[in-house]
Amino acid sequence: MSTSPPSLLGGDGSDGEVGEEAVSLGSRRTGDTSLSLPRPADVVWPEHFVEAVAAQVAVDAASSAGPLAAAPAVVAVFQVCSTWRAASLSELLWQDLTRRVWTSRDRSPPSWRDEFVRLHRTAANFRARRYAYSHLLPSSPVALSCRRLALSDDHLAAGFLNGSVCVFDLPAGQLLATYWPNPHLDRLGRFSRAISGIVLAEPDERLAFASQDGDVHVVRLSIAGSVQRAHVGNLMEDGTLVDFTGNGRWWVGLFAGVPGRSWRVWDAATEQLVYVGGTLTDPDAVLGWHMLIDLSSPLVGRVRIVEPGFAVGFTDSSMEVVDLNDTGAMVIRLELPHGAVVDSVDACEDRVIVVDSRGLAMVHWVPALQEICRFSTLRRAEDQHELGEMSVCMNRNYAVVRSADRIRMWDATTGEYLYSFRERIGEALVVAASDRYVAAWATDTGLHLWDFGDM
Repeated sequence: MSTSPPSLLGGDGSDGEVGEEAVSLGSRRTGDTSLSLPRPADVVWPEHFVEAVAAQVAVDAASSAGPLAAAPAVVAVFQVCSTWRAASLSELLWQDLTRRVWTSRDRSPPSWRDEFVRLHRTAANFRARRYAYSHLLPSSPVALSCRRLALSDDHLAAGFLNGSVCVFDLPAGQLLATYWPNPHLDRLGRFSRAISGIVLAEPDERLAFASQDGDVHVVRLSIAGSVQRAHVGNLMEDGTLVDFTGNGRWWVGLFAGVPGRSWRVWDAATEQLVYVGGTLTDPDAVLGWHMLIDLSSPLVGRVRIVEPGFAVGFTDSSMEVVDLNDTGAMVIRLELPHGAVVDSVDACEDRVIVVDSRGLAMVHWVPALQEICRFSTLRRAEDQHELGEMSVCMNRNYAVVRSADRIRMWDATTGEYLYSFRERIGEALVVAASDRYVAAWATDTGLHLWDFGDM
């Protein structure tokens, strides 16, 4: 008798038996060797072979039907026999599955099996609209209007028009600290201090934020009040910093206002500038200057970092991929025939999403920009009038689209529409997503958080 393994998704599962036919060893004809051969259920398969089979079955299922199909597939493998069930105890197997199915190389639970289960449950919650909702901050005057949001496993950072950045603890949603930039006397334009980007690099617990005047500040979250200016901006030489992003290795700024200086790349560890150049935003130089004095000016561009070491920049007419490992060498540039809604671009891992002027969202692999899927973001006729106000963000599996007073969810691998959020928060100006959270700032109602973690 052998028992079934515990359910992969938690719970004890029910015990059962794997039936095996009794082998009669009665009389045999001389020379009959068929009964002397081992039966498949009696073979002791090498451990590494079983783990390789289980991993391949799970990966094939994820490739054909999405990552949520991997868990049922691997559980079916474990039910073959007791020897194969023993593979479910292998931490190396779960580490491999976590990397290949969920493309994650870090874990927060004590074991890789628990990490795989956590990622599976969270992705399933996203698909099924299971979440906990919180209202973190009320609405604020125009001077405190939120410009950027950034999420990590443990923190939410919100950057405001007046140059301040608020950091919240997650999942509790408690405000931990508010950081202010060092004073910069050479201000040019009333909105030069507006936050243009935030980078949350964990587990280092380091936060970097930049303003439109080009200043970049660094905060150690573990040290109260520690704000250091890593870079002093120069508007006359570089133009306006229209967007700023990064990770634990790179910081990337997209500038507009001075020809030939669209890109600036820093080494995040040393905070040293390693590249300046590019012409992506040259046609939008005047718009870049207008951002310093006029909030209603059209958005110039956005920039995102994708793996393994590329930056993707967007304007309303072009998309450009730059190799960060090759001192900013341009890999590919595409002119967008239907234009792009600039605030409706985002990236996660090696994929990027962009929405064109017709409301058509397209997800591409980077760097070659092969198309993965496409879908229309227009769910009703009046959405057409809100295209200019649309925002899009993306995590590993899903795309979150804000249009008018609605926030909606799509499957970013198939283009399938899933649902609309229950809460009507008003017009959301900024939306951000991680693999567990979605955050949004709405003009009339403030800062909101949706937690899709274990329910």
